[in-house]
Amino acid sequence: MGPAAVPEVLPYLESPYAYDALRVLGRIGPPAAVAADRLAAYATGRAPQARRHHLRRAAWAHWRATGDPTLALDVCGAAVGSGSGSHGLPFLTDLGPPAAAHTDPVRGLMESPGAWTRVAAAYAYWRMTGDLEPAVPVLLAEVDREWTGLPAREALRRLGEIGAPAAAAAPLLRRILAPEERLSHPYEGERILADGAVAPSPQWRRRARAEAVLGARGDRLDAAAAHCVHAGRSWRRVAEAAGRGPGGPGLEPSGGWIAP
Repeated sequence: MGPAAVPEVLPYLESPYAYDALRVLGRIGPPAAVAADRLAAYATGRAPQARRHHLRRAAWAHWRATGDPTLALDVCGAAVGSGSGSHGLPFLTDLGPPAAAHTDPVRGLMESPGAWTRVAAAYAYWRMTGDLEPAVPVLLAEVDREWTGLPAREALRRLGEIGAPAAAAAPLLRRILAPEERLSHPYEGERILADGAVAPSPQWRRRARAEAVLGARGDRLDAAAAHCVHAGRSWRRVAEAAGRGPGGPGLEPSGGWIAP
């Protein structure tokens, strides 16, 4: 998306699709600065169409378009300070170090009763401060060996994005990869034996690729486990995290829910 898209998107600010328009304008970035006043009106609630869920998205889009984080820090920081972590954390995470003034409430959310909020707060804290000491234990605590919850996949992805500084996670990741079985989507809770999943097919080529990636780190995982890494989306998350520890890069990380 580039400057040419801006005139096409602006009319949607007056439609039921305003939230999506705010997201798109934010992703376009500086070329959307022509809409800065309208974005600010949404972020402050002055726009007639503005609703509560528009405020943080609009403030984030205003920062992305203008480069000025002031409005986003005020609006998103207030959301996090009020305890609405899931509403403000994704945007403070994207802001990174400029949001460091809000680290105290973010760190408090790392003790939230909700697993999703704990994971998001730990990752945001690291992005804002660069301090891994309180963040990594929170993420590790959510990595469930039995893979019974969706936050586990998110925690693994965040550990993979942190990379080598999160090397403390490597022993746990290796234990998860060790059995000759893989898990399907965590919300199904279904275990599938590798012996039944592997057959002469393109999956063998994927297995070879996974072995090559992991083998570059010196981790000689057996063939079945390597296949499991690449044949199942859930295990790919494990490989992303395991492959970015000391010794070399792993699989490329993919996108996730928290990114604005």
